[in-house]
Amino acid sequence: MKHLIIRGDPDIRKDAVIEHDGEELVCFGINVQGGWHGPDEPQLWCTVGTEDERERYDKREYVPHWLDVETVDAEDLDVIKAKGDLSV
Repeated sequence: MKHLIIRGDPDIRKDAVIEHDGEELVCFGINVQGGWHGPDEPQLWCTVGTEDERERYDKREYVPHWLDVETVDAEDLDVIKAKGDLSV
């Protein structure tokens, strides 16, 4: 599990599946930054990991401050699935 800061908006939402550095990752949580006073383009601050790590994320069995942080441009991501299923 790690934090991934995406510069730009690849039009993904929670539970999206992306490919980064040849690894398929699920976006467990996304925070949008830069909507008001931030940079010219928005930034998505995502907590990503493999599907095997979903239970650890849901139960908060990790320390957010200790996760590795990577930064990537939106154009460098391959979006496999843009968002999760809508739960009503």
